[in-house]
Amino acid sequence: MKKNEIIEALANSTGLSKVDTEKVYNATFELIKSQLEEGNEFSVAGFGKFKISKRAARTGRNPATGESMKIAASKSVGFKAGKELKDRLN
Repeated sequence: MKKNEIIEALANSTGLSKVDTEKVYNATFELIKSQLEEGNEFSVAGFGKFKISKRAARTGRNPATGESMKIAASKSVGFKAGKELKDRLN
């Protein structure tokens, strides 16, 4: 689903206007982003948990040339599905 499709589906199921639904949608994802930026986990009961994982700097190889190269340390977002979501999918 794309953003507009999600907003339309939410507006239809809640009875809110599309404008109000879009405000809630945007605020929700801004909240998730800001919490992750601060290094906090973000949990949604029955759905899952978003968290930051850190990757250390390391040496890798360029697959085209075989030359060694340094890969900088980085952060990545991970998601772990909650039990209720897993149960619905299986």
